Amino acid sequence: MPADNTYILHLHADEPEFDKVYLEHYPALHHYAYTMVNDTAHADEIVQDVFLKILERDEPVSIHTSLKAYLYRSVHNECMNYFKHQKVEQKHQQHIMHEANNHSEHPLSKMQYREFEQHLLKAINDLPAQCRIIFQMSRFDELKYAEIASQLGISVKTVDNQMVKALKRLRQQLAEYLPLLIMCLIKLLQ
Repeated sequence: MPADNTYILHLHADEPEFDKVYLEHYPALHHYAYTMVNDTAHADEIVQDVFLKILERDEPVSIHTSLKAYLYRSVHNECMNYFKHQKVEQKHQQHIMHEANNHSEHPLSKMQYREFEQHLLKAINDLPAQCRIIFQMSRFDELKYAEIASQLGISVKTVDNQMVKALKRLRQQLAEYLPLLIMCLIKLLQ
């Protein structure tokens, strides 16, 4: 080792010194990488990459600390690069999912949905007054039949009958939109 405490590391794959360094430090470096990335295969890749980068260097590596400290620092840096890569990959996946959700709909289906919405509102408005009020209280205000009956001063049976009547009329008036309605409901449940 030179007088200025610099260790020169110049390893070649065919040198016994490389095998010695690799075999001596690999288990501890792998364990260290595993504690950071929590995945055996990735920890193995990280340690392999550190040694591969040392081998691929054209010039010797000047180490100002110990070889062990240098190797640990190298593994640490590779783990940080792994995390950065994972973060970029995750953002890319989120971007793709966002784009797919926003742009996967065909313009025709958006137009059909708007048309369906208009027909639904018209069909609800065309219901008889009491029937419409009960339907809106049930579906939009999310009230139970007993709550609706109590607020309107009618029986629960009347609320039930009016809901059956409303749903039957809406089904009849919106029959052509049933496939679109099913697609919308499936999308909402995902």
